[in-house]
Amino acid sequence: MVDDDVSVETTEPDGGVEPSASSASLRKRIIQGTLSIGLGVAILVFVLPQIADLSEVWKQIQDMTTLEIGVLVIAAIWNLITYWIITVICTPGLRLPQAMVVNESTTAVANTVPAGGAVSIGLTYAMLGSWGFSKSRITLSVVVSGIWNNFLKLALPIVAVSLLALEGGAGGGRILSALIGFGGLVAAIVVFALILHSEEFAARIGNFTARQVTRLRRVFHKGPVEGYDLAVVKFRSRVIGLVRHRWLALTFWTIVGHLSLYAVLLIALRDIGVSDDEVSWTQVLAVFAFARLLTAIPLTPGGLGVIELALIAGLDGAGGAHDQIVGAVLLFRLLTYVIPIPFGLITYVFWRRNRSWLNSAPPLPPEYSATMSTT
Repeated sequence: MVDDDVSVETTEPDGGVEPSASSASLRKRIIQGTLSIGLGVAILVFVLPQIADLSEVWKQIQDMTTLEIGVLVIAAIWNLITYWIITVICTPGLRLPQAMVVNESTTAVANTVPAGGAVSIGLTYAMLGSWGFSKSRITLSVVVSGIWNNFLKLALPIVAVSLLALEGGAGGGRILSALIGFGGLVAAIVVFALILHSEEFAARIGNFTARQVTRLRRVFHKGPVEGYDLAVVKFRSRVIGLVRHRWLALTFWTIVGHLSLYAVLLIALRDIGVSDDEVSWTQVLAVFAFARLLTAIPLTPGGLGVIELALIAGLDGAGGAHDQIVGAVLLFRLLTYVIPIPFGLITYVFWRRNRSWLNSAPPLPPEYSATMSTT
């Protein structure tokens, strides 16, 4: 049993059926995605060897003990588990094994294929939909988890710069960036809070969005869109139900997830020989936080190449042996970016072959259902 969806309609002047995407736009997305992958690979293949002696980097990694490698692998596995827990929290009725399958499969797609971000969202709808979750429940999960994730991405640099300021190590550039991030965080929270507080404001946001989309569609000789106000209002009521009951758990595990990823980087640095005297944990946190902000700009799939250079440049500026920093960053990305890709391929094949989870989603609990105001 699944709940009903509120649809957003598009009306065409000739009454025809609008195609989901034109072949031209599809080709454009494929070209853009291929170029972005090429950029990331080019950075790793041509730029990275120019800034590091890779043979020395490999020697630094080989010098790690079995215990150090084991602790690092456990930290990386725990980081993956935190993502599954967040997905369960945001998707009432979803089980942890299902969250593992959908998370790892979509992450593998996002990190490899052209236009991976868009494709991974489509795959999320396909996987959860096959298990009986309605589009509205899937949208709620994707949007709410995304909102909390972006809130943390904006908040973490502020926290890091504040800690550095207490130690006297925050420069003007970092403080300015943190202030900009703080402004963006406050603006996002205010808009989100107003949508949740007022049904009328939510409807206005829906109508405003509809007008902008309609203007854009006119450029392509498409008809207007309708139903955005109703869709946002109903979505608002679902968000209220989810946030009211799970905001504390969602906030806690989102923080844990971000800090777990940071811990993998910190452990890699310490295991490979970069001491706290060379690069303190607060400096690592600041570099990590600002590098994570780069993922908001999808230059390459999963930030391939871009994240590596950002981390290396930031940690180099803080201090420490260059080859050790490069080795730690590459080890960090191996565990958090590369290895999850084949794991995601395995979970994707499992989803395609497993029939026992089909249409197994339980009904949405009443406390999470949409409750529309009659005023």
